[in-house]
Amino acid sequence: MKKNKVVIVGTGMVGMSYAYSMVNQGTCEELVLIDLDKKRAEGEAIDLNHGLSFAPRKMNIYAGDYSDCKDAYLICITAGAIQLEGKTRLDLLHKNTKIMKSIVNEIKKSGFDGIILVAANPVDIMTYVCWKLSGYDKSKVIGSGTTLDSARLMYTLGERLDVNPKDINAYVIGEHGDSQFVAWSYALCGVQPIYQIASRKDSKIRFEDLEKIEDEVRNIAYKIIECKKSTYYGIGMALTRITKAILENENSVLTVSSYLNGEYGHDDVYIAVPSIVNENGVREVIHLPLDNEEKEKLDKSVEIMKENINKLDI
Repeated sequence: MKKNKVVIVGTGMVGMSYAYSMVNQGTCEELVLIDLDKKRAEGEAIDLNHGLSFAPRKMNIYAGDYSDCKDAYLICITAGAIQLEGKTRLDLLHKNTKIMKSIVNEIKKSGFDGIILVAANPVDIMTYVCWKLSGYDKSKVIGSGTTLDSARLMYTLGERLDVNPKDINAYVIGEHGDSQFVAWSYALCGVQPIYQIASRKDSKIRFEDLEKIEDEVRNIAYKIIECKKSTYYGIGMALTRITKAILENENSVLTVSSYLNGEYGHDDVYIAVPSIVNENGVREVIHLPLDNEEKEKLDKSVEIMKENINKLDI
């Protein structure tokens, strides 16, 4: 495998926001674009190449096919139907399962033996489908999970507290969807627990604000879709962050969709929980001792995932 070769399957808005973000951050050395619409993939590659003189590193960007997957280190699957206004991510379930089946079959034929990063929605279930159909090691098939949702949370808390979002350490856990929740018992601003900050009389946020913030983070995608039909910049940057953690062997903690094998009392399901990500994919799932309310919310989220998985023919 070429350590710095990445393949993107799907050159829609999400796939190309991811590609554009990687070019601007110099994330990899070789970038392959695959799409059913080969002309579009070719045009996107040409367009990206024209900006390389402004990029931080030299990159080889081109439109390819599934044979190019063989020696790639990472494949990111962004192809799939988009979430429409008034619909949930789970409404995409059956349509995107069919698309995922065709993609995984082609990847397996190529002889690929690297890491697959899934971004197609509903991402936790699509990651499970990809793992089940591929037969690859569970640690090497991961989903974008709530990485973006956690970033949205950090941005929102930073804005309310007038603090750099990078100094907020807080996680959205569970489904990348309506049953997600914030693990407030582990949320920090710098080294201060958010609960401690919210308890102060002079604080810019109070306990009663936390639920509103959680709802805002959970539902903000619907507002974006209402305004501009789809979301793509944020997830593109989130995918780049995960990719950097893999290619640079960072051992970073990210809320990716990880396979649970007894952690949190669940198994045979992919769901977003804090996990250590490195060159091997998910090195380990971090087990947080959640409080009773948080544990109930995670149990409910897992239940929803399993109910929907059982509806699929995989």
